[in-house]
Amino acid sequence: MATIGYARVSTTDQNPQLQLDALKAAGAARVFTDHGVSGAKTERPQLDAALDYVRKGETLVVWKLDRLGRNTRHVLEVVDALHERGIGFRSLTEGITTEGPMGRAMLTIMAAFAQLERDTMIERTRAGLAAAAANGRKGGRRPKLDRTQAARAAELRAKGMTATEIGKVLGCSRATVYRYLAPEPSAAPATRLNPE
Repeated sequence: MATIGYARVSTTDQNPQLQLDALKAAGAARVFTDHGVSGAKTERPQLDAALDYVRKGETLVVWKLDRLGRNTRHVLEVVDALHERGIGFRSLTEGITTEGPMGRAMLTIMAAFAQLERDTMIERTRAGLAAAAANGRKGGRRPKLDRTQAARAAELRAKGMTATEIGKVLGCSRATVYRYLAPEPSAAPATRLNPE
């Protein structure tokens, strides 16, 4: 019976290739991938599509348990729903399968540990941001473009270059170019960039 894969990356900048390669190596006949969907979001269009697509006797496989659900409860709900439909489940990294009672028990334990790991990471991040704020530093990612590059993007746009072309010149994505060329909230509405 067929194996159906599901992959997820939290941001549009992340590359799911590692997951895709592992799922293909595991024999996935088809892989559904959600891009730019964090673990906390309830809407995962490609997960929904994968769950609709997979049939009785088949197996849904993920690279890692935390790719499947928002939390332990959600992971177990998805796996229980699959089990009721006669569909198996495998997580490659943890080596978990729902075959037999031991596999299901291990799944419950691993899902709980995955949840604990996520919660601990969130707690550490919050503590780090609070400590940085107390010391007068601003948290968050470094900007993709510095002021000089942002000004260069505006110059190139004024010369008629597309966002994709500007991205190639500056070594960034088209989405990044769009963000830097977006008008300030208080500014007058700007002309929309030409579609590409």
